[in-house]
Amino acid sequence: MSQSLTTVVYLGAAILFILSLGGLSNPETSRRGNLYGIIGMTLAVLATIFGPRVSAAGIPWILVALVIGASIGLYAAKVVKMTQMPELVALMHSLVGLAACLVGFASYVDTSIQYEGAEKVIHDVEIYIGILIGAVTFSGSLIAFGKLSGKIGGKPLLLPARHWLNLIALLVVIWYGREFIRVDSVADGMLPLAVMTVLALLFGIHMVMAIGGADMPVVVSMLNSYSGWAAAATGFMLSNDLLIVTGALVGSSGAILSYIMCNAMNRNFISVIAGGFGSGGGKPAAKADGGAAEPQGEVSPVSATETAEMLREAKNVIIVPGYGMAVAQAQHTVFEITRTLREKGVNVRFGIHPVAGRMPGHMNVLLAEAKVPYDIVFEMDELNEDFPDTDVAMVIGANDIVNPAAQDDPTSPIAGMPVLEVWKARTSIVMKRSMASGYAGVDNPLFYKDNNRMLFGDAKKMLDEILVALKS
Repeated sequence: MSQSLTTVVYLGAAILFILSLGGLSNPETSRRGNLYGIIGMTLAVLATIFGPRVSAAGIPWILVALVIGASIGLYAAKVVKMTQMPELVALMHSLVGLAACLVGFASYVDTSIQYEGAEKVIHDVEIYIGILIGAVTFSGSLIAFGKLSGKIGGKPLLLPARHWLNLIALLVVIWYGREFIRVDSVADGMLPLAVMTVLALLFGIHMVMAIGGADMPVVVSMLNSYSGWAAAATGFMLSNDLLIVTGALVGSSGAILSYIMCNAMNRNFISVIAGGFGSGGGKPAAKADGGAAEPQGEVSPVSATETAEMLREAKNVIIVPGYGMAVAQAQHTVFEITRTLREKGVNVRFGIHPVAGRMPGHMNVLLAEAKVPYDIVFEMDELNEDFPDTDVAMVIGANDIVNPAAQDDPTSPIAGMPVLEVWKARTSIVMKRSMASGYAGVDNPLFYKDNNRMLFGDAKKMLDEILVALKS
């Protein structure tokens, strides 16, 4: 394949990637967006393999690697549960970072092309920055995977003088970057490159370890952005225009998504990086005298049969799904309940908080998998004004996103965070296994309100009982 034909194919692939991002912005067009992305990536891979820069002797090795990678991807797609998608995404981000590091080192030791003067400086800067971003993405994504999968606790690790440590590491990286550019031989440049890589790996670990559990949805989108910029840096190292464009698309879209997530939590990006939101301790707020402030009121439990009766008699119902629904794999039963209620003339809608679950769009994907109609799934801002006219607001495994303390308690760690105002409904029903706090480790006064009822138990089991009662 000639260079001109490869360029044309790359241009077509870039257009398909842009169309893919546009399609993924809406649930109704997401399938088409995925298809555009698959076609674009297929064209890009084929154009690269059969392009002028790959020798015939290297094609068999590339094909073997493609078969191995595709087999692993297909296996993961079949066995990974929807609840494990956030940690899988984090793991995929780590592989992008690792690839950027390996390509960077390979480009540096490759002496087949000799650069002189300004070209050498630019090439060395590309390598240095590419490995830096890749190393941070790699180690940070691995820690995120550990936190999301429960292998590492959600409590933030806040080292003494951690910001000073980060600043010192940054200054050392800059100083070694200067030394790296000034060296003339590959052997002399390996030491500053290796030191920078180790510091970048440690920074990635330290950065994500300091981020609390409640900020993990932002971390996922942030690492998505980092992986994009790592891919773009790899494109510069390989002089691959498509990789530069694709990485920039992923990096910028991930940055925009991180901004949206931060707004949804009333946080700024620097605060997220600084860490500390989400202790995982689940302790009530402290009193002025230093004691623990206990929530006021008592919990009013309710049975599945009573819940079914409330739903049957309601005219307007809003369902708020959370991570508990994902863990219980209850989305299909939720759809059956929704269909049964709608057949009885009940107006059922879903309220989705931007940070519900463990990654952006987690709840939307679960509901789409269960065939819940797109037109009854609404964002938080579209439904909050309707809660006063809602007969029953049913919360399935959500906690922090329906916590009234965000509005009522200025001392709360989640103060100012936009939440779904389910307590304004005539009756709210919260489904939980226990009274444990959410991922942010903050107690929820909603549980003790007079118009709230608690339905304790496994979400799947309780919803099955509700469905049987509705159909009886």
